[in-house]
Amino acid sequence: MTISRLAIEDHLGAFCKDSDAYLEGMPGGPLSGLIFAAKDIFDIAGHVTGGGNPDWKATQSAAESTAWVVQALVDAGASMVGKTITDELTRGIFGENPHYGTPINSAAPGRVPGGSSSGSASAVAGGLVDFALGSDTGGSVRVPSCFCGLYGLRPTHGRIPFSGFLIQAPSFDTIGWFARNIDLFARVGNVALQTAIGPERPRRMVIAEDAFELATPAVAEALRPAVDALTAMVGDYATERLAPNGLAEWSEHQQVLQGREAWNSARDWIERVNPRFSFEVSDRYITARAITDSQVEAGQIVRDAAIHRLDEVVPEGVIACLPTTSEPAPPVGQSVTERQDARLRNSRMLCIAGLTGRPQLNLPVASVDGLPVGLSLLGARGEDEFLIGFALEAASALGIQ
Repeated sequence: MTISRLAIEDHLGAFCKDSDAYLEGMPGGPLSGLIFAAKDIFDIAGHVTGGGNPDWKATQSAAESTAWVVQALVDAGASMVGKTITDELTRGIFGENPHYGTPINSAAPGRVPGGSSSGSASAVAGGLVDFALGSDTGGSVRVPSCFCGLYGLRPTHGRIPFSGFLIQAPSFDTIGWFARNIDLFARVGNVALQTAIGPERPRRMVIAEDAFELATPAVAEALRPAVDALTAMVGDYATERLAPNGLAEWSEHQQVLQGREAWNSARDWIERVNPRFSFEVSDRYITARAITDSQVEAGQIVRDAAIHRLDEVVPEGVIACLPTTSEPAPPVGQSVTERQDARLRNSRMLCIAGLTGRPQLNLPVASVDGLPVGLSLLGARGEDEFLIGFALEAASALGIQ
């Protein structure tokens, strides 16, 4: 049921100030007593889904029903205490919104929280909620979980139903979540994935050499102890280059496919409303508008080849590890040109799971100059609970929560 919003003192700027969406958790469930937030792309019955853009919100009607995943968590006992800020229509990975501000990254003051699930990551990292929902199309759970020092999962594509969800690019969109410790993260996973999660161990580990080459030397060095500990725990491991022709090729074609889908999703509304967008988001839509059918066809060929390649290198029961991002969170207010190099390198890492529809989980294992950096675990499609189960084992071995 919908009742008045629980009073939360939002000193982080993580929550949407123009929404009082609140859902009381059902008593007696496995998540009873927990509170969570939902990125402002999830429908809550009776409330308008804002999507991080005031012109979008002004042209939408109140939702008639609540998103499946939100309702599942509420039915399990957790209370949804508010909506959180997102990059505009989820088209960003750094988390600065020109209309609603930049949520504070309490794990890295003065640095961006990462986007587009910026508010959700900020709220969890700052202890305002126990966990929070986000989405990941091109990296929007993985990047903020890394920048804010959290556990965060991009699930297998299609694993969690999209019902009541603002679509960006339907063949890339996924629904994920954040938590500060792995035990709670797994408890939420039991509900979100409708499964039972327990400790697991892969039969082999694959170290993604080409992804590590994209990280700064400081990040690669900071992650090395965790990689060594996990490979020692598993026993059997190998170092592989995941993309035979380079991750730049995979990333380029993901940008084409994702861009075309994002343009198709928003085109009619953009042409009708002529909305206010940040320069960066406007540029991304303008670029997407110019994508040709032949580019899409070439992109699908590369996507099929990437799926086949990872089926060979990271089959069922095998987990790959790679840096989640190439470097820690950049400063707030950095120019687009200053971020361009990091954006390209991050996109080349993030495309691995996005292009192939695989689950990827960030482990908050290290820091560089006091700023969080993460090691990702990448699994086979459909092995989300196996991935989380290994994260339970890994966290114990690494001495993290």
